[in-house]
Amino acid sequence: MSERVILLVEDNPQDELLTLRALTRARVANRVDVVRDGQQALDYLFGEGEFADRPGPALPTVVLLDIGLPRLTGLEVLSRLRADARTRLLPVVILTSSDEDSDRMASYEGGANSFVRKPLAFGDFAETVARLGVYWLATNEPCQAR
Repeated sequence: MSERVILLVEDNPQDELLTLRALTRARVANRVDVVRDGQQALDYLFGEGEFADRPGPALPTVVLLDIGLPRLTGLEVLSRLRADARTRLLPVVILTSSDEDSDRMASYEGGANSFVRKPLAFGDFAETVARLGVYWLATNEPCQAR
């Protein structure tokens, strides 16, 4: 993939705004595409539904995935991504306000690459999101499709 894109899957408009603002503050200039529910995330990633005309088969560099989503939960999305050869190696970071051990375990057991709890304070939230952006876009070496 030539352009390194973040897919943000977030149904809370305030958390979406805070995430975008934190990435901008961290000078992450990469494109961030936003979808607001689990089904929309799958449609985006597999080029279906409203995203059937999305150019190219290119996947984002990383998916920031909330757990508590409408239509399909983040864990259901993760399960479908890991079950499909096209997306099974796609980096997925669970970015959630949940501090439940069961959510953390289910995320890792489902194949999440990382589980990050959203801090409550904006400064902490911004720092966490900035670190995620820098790591996944600038530091991590992505797996190349075969």
